Amino acid sequence: MERYSVLLCILITSIISKAQNSEPDNLKWSSLQGFEYEIYAAVNIGGSAPIPVPAEIRHIDGYNPNLNLQIGTTVTKWFTPSRRWGVAIGLRFEEKGMKTRATVKNYGMEIAMDGSSVSGNWTGKVRTVYHSKQIAFPVTANFRINKRWKVNFGPYVALALNNDFNGEVHDGYLREGGPTGNKVTFEGDAYATYDFSNDIRLFQWGLQAGGSWLALNHLVINANLTWGLNDIFNSSFNTVTFNLYPIYLNFGFGYVF
Repeated sequence: MERYSVLLCILITSIISKAQNSEPDNLKWSSLQGFEYEIYAAVNIGGSAPIPVPAEIRHIDGYNPNLNLQIGTTVTKWFTPSRRWGVAIGLRFEEKGMKTRATVKNYGMEIAMDGSSVSGNWTGKVRTVYHSKQIAFPVTANFRINKRWKVNFGPYVALALNNDFNGEVHDGYLREGGPTGNKVTFEGDAYATYDFSNDIRLFQWGLQAGGSWLALNHLVINANLTWGLNDIFNSSFNTVTFNLYPIYLNFGFGYVF
């Protein structure tokens, strides 16, 4: 994580330095044509959630949003001299993730036990760790309310390139094969692990909406909500019987030129 953060800072610094010191004539020409460029960094806060919460999840015992970093660039084309309406395309590298603890009943599960995998319905405690590194491509309509405020709305597509979705179960029992199957109990310090990392969907998409406030001449403060519209798992994955949608609110800053 520390190495990743350092690389993000170096990239932001180098791009801003180039924007300030090189090719001013080209930037001026782009501005006259209605183009605006932004480099930004942010933090994602959220998680992957079922909508609505299914009956299998009886109680959320704990939630940790983790530190999910985001860095990206946006090019906006304004269509009027007043720069009121425009369209933006972007590219961003981001992390999405969370840690959760829950109490469940008849929850679809496949655990590792005695060197093999056993699937069935779990009742008891579940701990989950989810982390995904993605490349996203948003396309948004932009509306400038006044000199300092603008809002955006539109779709995005993302590629989930590096994924972890794993955890453990404890203080409960597994019914092998289904609700009436053989009962395997885990009590005290006993637990079993699971790993669904290879079942995460590569292609994800959704909608985003947000706003930006021009704090200084080139510095903007951003806030955006991204809402995934497809399940994070592949359609062929049937162990978890409900969809999980990535829903994240991100806060950050950007440099506009």
